[in-house]
Amino acid sequence: MKPTILFVHPWEGSYNKALLTAFEEKFKQEKTEYQLIDLYADDFQPIMTKGDLALYNKGETTDPLISKYQAILNQTNELIIISPIWWYELPAIFKGFIDKVMLKDFAYDEKATHLVGKLTHIKRTHLITTATSPKWYLKYIVGNYIQKVLINRTLKDNGIRRVKWRHLGRIKTISQEQRTAFIKKRVEDWFHL
Repeated sequence: MKPTILFVHPWEGSYNKALLTAFEEKFKQEKTEYQLIDLYADDFQPIMTKGDLALYNKGETTDPLISKYQAILNQTNELIIISPIWWYELPAIFKGFIDKVMLKDFAYDEKATHLVGKLTHIKRTHLITTATSPKWYLKYIVGNYIQKVLINRTLKDNGIRRVKWRHLGRIKTISQEQRTAFIKKRVEDWFHL
């Protein structure tokens, strides 16, 4: 079992990429093996096709990338998700990842009245997001989608229960010192420094 970084940003020059690089450097410095799922670099196709849907209720896929991601998640004990927030939620490619990778019999079992998550071997998760909107705005003005839907329902229903959400808002207007401090704090928080 090893930690996995799920990276959700297309631009190599992004602040999110700087976060990813900081984590990768620290893992290497600590001589800790880790896994990376980089949705954009992998050219992950988030659209649910007719073929995907035909296999969905069986919990099956014909996409080798989905099988690869499932194998990685089966070997994951800790998860770091790094993503921007666009239009008050994570990018559509992340939703496609949930739709296509978190399949029945892999990520959850269906009971008569509820779902039972199967990814309980993932003992801790840090969701690190960035946006122009501050966290208070996301939580109190636009419905708190990240906490209410993503963390408290979607991830929980798949067995991912210990999730910390860390957010850096006002990404376009904060200083370089604030950006650097946020990266340092997130890495320290993860490695318990």
